[in-house]
Amino acid sequence: MKKLFGNFPLKDYVFITFGAAMMAIGIGVFLIDAKVVPGGVTGVSMAVHYLSGGKIPVGLMIWLIKIPIYFWGIKELGKRFGARTFYAFSLSSFFVDFFRGDVPGFSNVRLQDSAAVQTLLQHDFFFLIFIGGVLLGGGLGIIFKFRGTTGGTDVIAAILQKRYGIKTGVAMMSIDLIIVTFAGIVIEWKHLAPPDKPTLVLVFYALFLIFIAGRIVDIIIDGFDYARSAYIISDKKSKEIAEAIIHNLSRGATAIQTKGLYKNVERDMIFTVVTLKELGKLTELVNEIDPDAFMIINNVHEVLGSGFRRRR
Repeated sequence: MKKLFGNFPLKDYVFITFGAAMMAIGIGVFLIDAKVVPGGVTGVSMAVHYLSGGKIPVGLMIWLIKIPIYFWGIKELGKRFGARTFYAFSLSSFFVDFFRGDVPGFSNVRLQDSAAVQTLLQHDFFFLIFIGGVLLGGGLGIIFKFRGTTGGTDVIAAILQKRYGIKTGVAMMSIDLIIVTFAGIVIEWKHLAPPDKPTLVLVFYALFLIFIAGRIVDIIIDGFDYARSAYIISDKKSKEIAEAIIHNLSRGATAIQTKGLYKNVERDMIFTVVTLKELGKLTELVNEIDPDAFMIINNVHEVLGSGFRRRR
């Protein structure tokens, strides 16, 4: 495949473009008019948008705030952000304003005025926020999956970790809480909350939104729980269990030499990975061969290799 911007595949840019459009729809079409702030640079930009009475476009504000963060990140953390980050946050910022009709020449777009969105805004607020969270998280997840970044508070969190040793998760959560609180103060001060939804309720919706978006990002990056790993310990029949896994399930198995400290006995522990559909059959096989075998089963988010997903 032809390359774009150095060694970055064109396919990745296509998916980053799709992810940027997806998250922009979530923000611009579903969240801004609902007054539910997702945190991060987007949250700050929405708060500024509300303070200006809607005169400052959210997408433009996102881009203006992220430019200095982008160069700060390059200075502190190196050039790993590069063209991918600039492309992702510039395009997502543009799409937010484009879908809202705030780009000159495209004022008739305004997807937020569509009958479906307005119906949800008036009669099914929870589902509106849920859809916004899924689109936001889905778009971010696609961008991250294809090695892009959005150059927002994740950069600030990484810098805080490097300079002061603050854990990235703690830093991002703290930043988001501060931004959501600030946006809540702006909404209350400007009397923007609808009569049936006090500002505190909107803040709770914002926290719910952050949770949903975060979970969707994790699912896209790590995948659904489509596989399970199993550790199987049998005192006398490890070999028979391994053969059954290989021949009956057509799965690989690895014998790990272990020593049980309780009985002071050396034995092989069998490790294998199976799909969810095969888990029941694996359990039955082990039970038939050795009812006293000890099994530990773990969730597996991604498996790369023969019999599972192909490596990129």
